[in-house]
Amino acid sequence: MIIPLILAGGSGTRLWPLSRELYPKQLLNLTDENSMLENTLLRLNGLNSVMSPLVVCNESHRFTVAEQLRRIDIKPLSIILEPAGRNTAPAIAVGALKALEHGLKHVPEHGLKHLPEHEIKHHELKPGEDPILLVLPADHMITDFSRFHDLIHRGLELAARDYLVTFGIVPDSPETGYGYIKKGNLLEASIEKKTDHAPCIIDRFVEKPDYDTACTYLDSGQYLWNSGMFMFKASLILEELQCHEPGMLSLCKSAVEKGILDLDFFRLDPQSFSRADSRSIDYAVMEKTCRGAIIPFDAGWSDLGSWDALWHSGNKDENRNVLVGDVLVSDVKNSYICSQGRLVAAVGVEDHVIVETKDAVLVAPRERVQDVKQIVGQLKKERRSEAISHSRVFRPWGSYETIDMESRFQVKRITVKPGAKLSLQKHYHRAEHWTVVSGTAIVTRGDQEIMLSENESTYIPLGTVHRLENPGKIPLELIEVQSGSYLGEDDIVRYDDLYGRRG
Repeated sequence: MIIPLILAGGSGTRLWPLSRELYPKQLLNLTDENSMLENTLLRLNGLNSVMSPLVVCNESHRFTVAEQLRRIDIKPLSIILEPAGRNTAPAIAVGALKALEHGLKHVPEHGLKHLPEHEIKHHELKPGEDPILLVLPADHMITDFSRFHDLIHRGLELAARDYLVTFGIVPDSPETGYGYIKKGNLLEASIEKKTDHAPCIIDRFVEKPDYDTACTYLDSGQYLWNSGMFMFKASLILEELQCHEPGMLSLCKSAVEKGILDLDFFRLDPQSFSRADSRSIDYAVMEKTCRGAIIPFDAGWSDLGSWDALWHSGNKDENRNVLVGDVLVSDVKNSYICSQGRLVAAVGVEDHVIVETKDAVLVAPRERVQDVKQIVGQLKKERRSEAISHSRVFRPWGSYETIDMESRFQVKRITVKPGAKLSLQKHYHRAEHWTVVSGTAIVTRGDQEIMLSENESTYIPLGTVHRLENPGKIPLELIEVQSGSYLGEDDIVRYDDLYGRRG
C-alpha cells in the first residue's frame, strides 16, 4: 500500500509578488482553477492501493491547507504541523513515523476521493506491515497523468524490493537552477526498449552546475534533474536515518511522541523539532546510502520555480506572450504579463515579466527573474508586510482585505463563511465600526447579542469583548472601519476560539 506524503512547506519567494510567506506558491492556482497542492493530490486519483495522504505543512498555513483538502473532497490521514522549517529530511522522518503509527483507511480502487463511511474499509496496520511512502512536493506541475501513474507503479516495484527510489527528470535543456543525479549501472535493462529510460543505481548527486557543465551533462545522457520525489518503505527510510543521522531521527521521534492533536491537526513538539538539523533527504540519506535507485521521469514535469518557468509552461499567443488577467499589449513579444486586478497595458516590451497584484508590481527581464528573491530579502530587512502577506489575508473563518489605511484608521472588507464565527475577543488600542454589505451577522457586543442585516451597522468601543458570526447560508460581507492609536493584528486578546488560536 502507498501512503502519499505531501511536503507542503516552503515560501516560494521566487514567485513574489504572487507567492508570499503566508500564502506561498503551493497554495496558489497558477495553472488552472486548482491550487498546486490540490493538483498534486488530484493527479493520484486512479492509482491502485493509494491511501489517504499525510500532509506536512507550516503551522501558519494549516487552515488554508485543510480548506483546500476539503474543497477537493480529500480526508487526510493527518496534517502534520511544522513549528519551523527544517528541510525535507526531518519532514520525511516525522511522516514515516506517523505512517507506521496510525491505523489507515484503506480505499483501494477509488484513489483518494473520500467515500461515505459505509463504503470505507477500515484497515489497521498490523505488526510487520510496512507502508510505502510516495514523497511528493506540493508545488510541482505534471501534465502526463498516465505516464506518471506508470512510473509510480514502477517505483512501487523497486521500493517493495528495499530500494530507496527517486525520480530523475529527463532533461531537455542545460538547466543551471536544478541539482543533477548521475545514473549508475542499469537495474533492469529489459523494462524499457530504450535503456536510457530504465531504472538505474544512483551513481552520485551533483550540485547546481554552471552553464558549460550543464551542457556537458545534457550531452552525456547520463544525468537527470533532481526532482525531490521519492518512494521507499517507511521503516527503511527510518533505518537509513538511524544509520546516517541518528541525532536528527531521535529529535524527530521526540517531536512526534510529545506532539499533540489540535482539532484536525497534529502539532509536533516545537522544542524537539526545532533542534533537529535542517537537512535535505538527499544530503542526509540519498547521497550516502547503498540502496539508492533512480527512475528516469518523463511525464511533463515542471517545478514552476520561477516566472520564466511559468512562461515556458503557459499558453502563448502568436507573439509568444503568456497573458493572464486583464492585459492589453502592443508590439510585445516573449513576455509573461499577469494582472490580478487592474488593467495592465504594455507597449514595445520583449522578454520581460510583469506581475500586478493589489499592493505590488514586479517588472523584470525574464533572464533576471531568479533575482526576485533579492527583492524579498530587502522587504524582509525593512520589515515590510508585502514580503509576508497579500492585501487579502485568509483566516479559518474566511478572509479580510485592507482597502485603505492611514496612521490612525484602517478600512477592511471582511468575508465570513456560512456557519463560521470569529473568536470572542477584545482590543486595547482600537475601536471598530461594522456595516453589513450582504448576508446576516450575529454580533456579540459585551453582554448584548444583536442581529444585523444588509445596510445595518454597529459600533464596538475600545476594550469591549465582541464576536462576529455568520448564521446564514451565504457568505457574510461587511466593511470594518478601525480607529485608534495602534492597528496591528497582534492587538487581540482571545477568550474563546473555535480554531485553537491563542492571543
